[in-house]
Amino acid sequence: MLMIVGAVVVLVSVAGGFMLAGGNLLALVQPAEYIVIVGAAIGTMIVSTPIAVLHQMVAQVTRLFRPGPGKEDYVKLLAMQYQLFRVVQQNGMMALESHFDNPAQSPILSRYPAFLGRPGSVAFLADSVKVLIVGGIASHDFEQLMNEDLEVRLKEESEAAHMLNKVSDALPGLGIVAAVLGVVVTMASIDGPASEIGHKVGAALVGTFLGILLSYGFVGPVATSLEHRAHEEAQYDVCVRAGLLATTKGLGPVVAIEFARRTIPDHVRPTFEETEALCRATRAEAQAAA
Repeated sequence: MLMIVGAVVVLVSVAGGFMLAGGNLLALVQPAEYIVIVGAAIGTMIVSTPIAVLHQMVAQVTRLFRPGPGKEDYVKLLAMQYQLFRVVQQNGMMALESHFDNPAQSPILSRYPAFLGRPGSVAFLADSVKVLIVGGIASHDFEQLMNEDLEVRLKEESEAAHMLNKVSDALPGLGIVAAVLGVVVTMASIDGPASEIGHKVGAALVGTFLGILLSYGFVGPVATSLEHRAHEEAQYDVCVRAGLLATTKGLGPVVAIEFARRTIPDHVRPTFEETEALCRATRAEAQAAA
């Protein structure tokens, strides 16, 4: 939603300022300039970007129209982890094997569809638990293994933003290309009426204007938004890592959940009291079910 609001503010500010200065909006309607700049930008993006990253970019831009992980998402994540860690405390790590052979059928995981709707997070937790079930790995090595996994995931998530940043850097240059082509057209009509020449020069300058506007007003900001969202999504898995790592060190479920809670960004982090109440409610629910 904020992305749409920002785009509207950019358009209104630029068009409004232009009109207040006495400009005619119709003068900015130059289809040939738009085709040159936008078409060339799309072409350079296709030439320089692997198909997998292009698919990822489309998915990530679409994701920007939905909110990122909020407080409720983290509360449910902590509740799920607490239940899993209680299973480990009572029956050992091997007891989790049945839960991750088919997560959708797990009596614990199946209660958290939001988590199951994040395939990357499910895979991260499942793979990490399976390594612990196999055994033979020291705590510090396990931590390094998870860190490397998260680094790779974040790098992959950031590739679309890096690609858009390169397109943003190229757009002012493509605007100059469109402007030069407009000058070429103008020079071919140099012996025409002054009004016609003025119109063609104005059309050429629109190319420069459009390249700069698209770069700094739209494509660049979208790339920055993708970067922020990638880090925001990665923090969800950092919370998973912190809780699981604390459990492997022999800490109890309540303390392990506190380790996980401390990694949550402050603006969506449940308080200590809220987390404590969550653990009590989860214990009571489990006892009632038993």
